[in-house]
Formats: sequence, C-alpha cells, structure tokens
Amino acid sequence: MSVLITHIGELTTNDHDRPLTDAALVLDGPRITWVGPADEAPAADQHVDAGGRAVIPGFVDSHSHLVFAGDRAAEFAARMAGESYAAGGIRTTVAATRAASDEHLTSHVARLVAEMHRQGTTTVEIKSGYGLTVHDEARSLAVARQFTDETTFLGAHVVPDTDAGEPADATAYLDLVTGPMLDACAPHARWIDAFCEEGAFDVDQARTVLEAGAAVGLGGRLHANQLTYGAGVRLAAELGLPAVDHCTFLRDADVAALADSGTVATLLPGVEFSTRQPYPDARRLLDAGVTVALASDCNPGSCFTSSVPLCIALAVREMGMTPAEAVWAATAGGARALDRDDVGVLAPGRRADLLLLDAPSAVHLAYRPGVPLVASVWKDGRPL
Repeated sequence: MSVLITHIGELTTNDHDRPLTDAALVLDGPRITWVGPADEAPAADQHVDAGGRAVIPGFVDSHSHLVFAGDRAAEFAARMAGESYAAGGIRTTVAATRAASDEHLTSHVARLVAEMHRQGTTTVEIKSGYGLTVHDEARSLAVARQFTDETTFLGAHVVPDTDAGEPADATAYLDLVTGPMLDACAPHARWIDAFCEEGAFDVDQARTVLEAGAAVGLGGRLHANQLTYGAGVRLAAELGLPAVDHCTFLRDADVAALADSGTVATLLPGVEFSTRQPYPDARRLLDAGVTVALASDCNPGSCFTSSVPLCIALAVREMGMTPAEAVWAATAGGARALDRDDVGVLAPGRRADLLLLDAPSAVHLAYRPGVPLVASVWKDGRPL
C-alpha cells in the first residue's frame, strides 16, 4: 500500500543541496518512490498530514555495544569526581555478562533498541566484546543478530582476566580471537573490530585481527586514537576500512590519511561528555575533506546514552559542526560508515526510514537539546 506524506514544513533528504520546503514524499512498501513539492505529489492509497513538521532520514547509529549485563554507574560517579578513564573497566562488564542468561541479555538489548527507536534510530550496529570467551562472544552476536544485520565481532576488546584475576597472555588470547573464537563468531557477524589503544591492543595486533577477519569475509572496523595519539587511524586508512571510530587524538598525518583513503571518521561525542576527555575536532576533519559520521557508542562504561539527538547537539556545541553537518553525519554519514547506500538518504529507491520532528526544521535538534522532538518514527515504510 502506498502512503503519501504531505504538508512537510522542511524535508531534509541528504539528496539535495538544501532542505525542501512545503514538500511531500511517497512510500510504497519498504521503499520511497517519490520526493518533491507537495503540490506536485502523485496520488497514493493513504494520506498522512505532517502538519508542517520537519522530516529527516532515520538516524544510522554505526557504533554501539548493547549486549552486556551489569552497571557501572559507580565508575561514572568516580570519573565525575576526578578519576581518569581507562580501558580496564571493560573487564567489570565482562564478568557480569558471562554470568547473565541468554534471556537476560536478549531482553536487555530489546529494551535498549526500543529506547533507540523512540529517539529516532532506525539502523543500529551492535558489537560483541563483553564475553571474551568463544561461547560468550558467539552467543552475544547471536543475541545481537535478532535485532540487526549490522553485527560486529569485537573479541579484540581487551585481554580478559584469567580465573586468578590477572590478565591472560596477550599472544595466546590473540590466537584464540583469530582462531576458534573467529570461527564461532563469523556466522553471526558482518564486521570485525579491534580496540587499538593503550591498555588494549597495539597496531600490529589490530592488523592481525583485521586480516584474519577479512580472510573469512568480514568487513573491518577499528576503535582508534581515543585515549592518546597512535597509529590506529593510519592503519584503518592503509587497509581502506569503511570507518575508524573515536579519532579524538589526531596528528596532521592522521587527518591526511583519512582524507586520502576515504575512510569515514566516526565521532562519538557522548564518550567525551561521559569521560571529560577533549572532544574530537570535527571542524578540522571536515575542512580537510574527511567524511564524518556521528554515533552513540552506547555502552555501560564510557558512554551509557542511546541518544543520537544528544550527540548531534554535542557535535554542534563542542566540535565545530553546523546543525546541517551534524544531522548529515548522524544519517548519511552513519550509512557511509556501514557501507550502506539504502539508508540515510530520502530518495526514490531508498529505504523508507524517516522521522517526523515536532519542530519546523532539523536545526531544532541542536537548538533544543534534551527535548524529545521525535514525533513519529517510520521504518521500512511503517510507523513504529
């Protein structure tokens, strides 16, 4: 059944240089079939009056860690009291996640995905990384696969503790990640990722992980340059990965490598909000011709928010982005980071994933931070 949405005050398509005013679009099943001025709209089986609301593509959240158990609110409170963030806190969540049942993990992911939907996210990537055994990583991805096709194997998150409480041997653990763990996880994953950072894995170890994943058909992603300057961003560019995430500490050579390679820099401002680290310099990246995406990095430790609108507001206020650039980064930019051409843009042939905002323009997402402006969420041509 076709649906005509008309009386759109401002329509952001990401397919035009600027938003359309007094616009309309037609959906037929899961796809968009027509976009243009309201007075030229074709007939459809059903009519929806947007009431002058702005319409934008659904948010594409290309970086999240939703499969976990437990709570790290005390760690957050300690950071707000002056303690610094370090990668080691991940192991706390690993213990809780291993102890949780499949049913608990599934219901927890379902709650967070529903929370994301209410805030306008229509496409979400979900990583493993809080199991760190063959069994727990595979079941984490099986849980995630119930909610999205964009699943990422992150066995190389940190080196887990042994039963004695000491970190395991890194070389032996890497052999596990690139061998039996990869074999068990690959059927449930589209991507492979590594945390290339002090306290996690160095650039040579990350390369080993990514090359092993590529050998079994998994696309590569990378956490890099979050806590300090390093070679991770340049590794991502060298390998031609679709995206490298965090990109907080960048040298000129890193920025040039991103611009030359076309690798998307996925920025995660909720992390800096939650850790009090410096924000990435999005303006520097954009001015150098780098494609920028915004994502939530929803996770229990460094950033427990599922709100892409919050990330848009932070990117505008703290990272030098215009409102239009931030909305593009959270929609079309996220799609680029996931190597998708069917979402993030409202144009004929694309998926009918869109948002109606209780606002006359998308600028209000940054102009009115913290206000629940998403009035209606449509995914695959149907309201959620």
